[in-house]
Amino acid sequence: MTFASATATLSADRLRHSLQHGLLQRLLQSLLQWLVQHERHHAHATGRFILLAWIGFLGMPAYYSIWTYWFPQEFESLTLRLAGAALCLPALAPGRLLRGRFVNAYLFVAVTYVLPFQFTFMYLMNHGSAVWSQSLLIALTVLFHFRTRWALAACAAGSALACALFALVGDAAFMLTSTVLEQLPIYAFTIIAVSVAKAGRGALAREKLAGMAHALASVSHELRTPLVSVEANVRGIGRRIAPPARASEADWQAMSEAMARIQYEVRHMKHMIDLFLLSASAVEQQLEATEVVSMREVVDSVVRRYPFAAQSQRDAVSVDIRTDFRFAGKHELSVVILLNLLRNALKALHRAGKGRIRIVVDGRPELPRLLVIDTGCGIAERQLPLIFQRFYSYPPSSGAGIGLALCKDIIDAWHASIRCVSRELGYTMFVLEFPRVAAVPDPH
Repeated sequence: MTFASATATLSADRLRHSLQHGLLQRLLQSLLQWLVQHERHHAHATGRFILLAWIGFLGMPAYYSIWTYWFPQEFESLTLRLAGAALCLPALAPGRLLRGRFVNAYLFVAVTYVLPFQFTFMYLMNHGSAVWSQSLLIALTVLFHFRTRWALAACAAGSALACALFALVGDAAFMLTSTVLEQLPIYAFTIIAVSVAKAGRGALAREKLAGMAHALASVSHELRTPLVSVEANVRGIGRRIAPPARASEADWQAMSEAMARIQYEVRHMKHMIDLFLLSASAVEQQLEATEVVSMREVVDSVVRRYPFAAQSQRDAVSVDIRTDFRFAGKHELSVVILLNLLRNALKALHRAGKGRIRIVVDGRPELPRLLVIDTGCGIAERQLPLIFQRFYSYPPSSGAGIGLALCKDIIDAWHASIRCVSRELGYTMFVLEFPRVAAVPDPH
């Protein structure tokens, strides 16, 4: 009886352990899947902030309890904690609240308050305790996983505000004591180390991009020669062959049409190779503006040079020059941008099996703009934040994912802006806005 009871108890313990272990494993797997899915549905920096906002929203009240009741600290503030949690709140519903023209300002204010300001102020108010010196170190590590210049601006603004507030409510002389000053080299080293590690990841991405550009250029050059040869042979066959007596007029008409199609396809491939070479060379160019460019000339050049697959495809594209404008940029890089946008729009029409494309040049608004609008398949809302991300393409087989990322890099270098508005199965509109210029910019 005793042996049976012990066996039953042991079996129950094993069963409980297995259930707990299995439940924990499922929870961890679910969390990991959610994190991966969340990262895919949002731009990298925005997705990182959303995850950070969840941690802040839940962690603010939790750590108030920890440092107040479990491990009491010299100073705690429920008001500061609740303000930080409130700033995190809009990021918890990114599809509804985290959008619009003020998103970047909101992200900067929220990160500045939650990380450098709050942690620096609490560090000073607790007179440099071990808990808060380590907490501030962690906050700086998290902060500098964002863009370095952006993080430096947030760090400087938040730390300055924290020191100013501490000077008003605390002992200002404490900020010049060895307790504070001896931590500064440690914090500086942390900032430099994280920034260098992040720059290393960026260098790897640039090397990958350069490798793709070289490979694309090599393939293009290898294809050009045989295509030229094929076209020359087709022309020779068309000139030399004579209709035999057995062939009917209809047969030769069909052969003539076939020859014309072959020539058209070869010319189309040559034009596409020119486009690929132009994009590949743009990857390694200096992107800064060195010319004043007419947008009408760019649009005319692209529509004239684009290798439309058929006349019906060309007829689907209309150009509306409301008012021409000039902008600081480079003509060839402007052509690269519009060629990529037009190619994507034509792909959207092909996938949808319908639609038209409008290219609008409008120099009348305060910021002159170029609109590229198509009524093809549209872009799903969850994909929109990702379309300018390098190496991202949707559908996955639709390309290498460098076209729109390259466009964004060029536009940013010209201090202009590009954004996309879309409705799935409805339309897609790319809006490019440029600062007004009055003279040719100095290339130096």
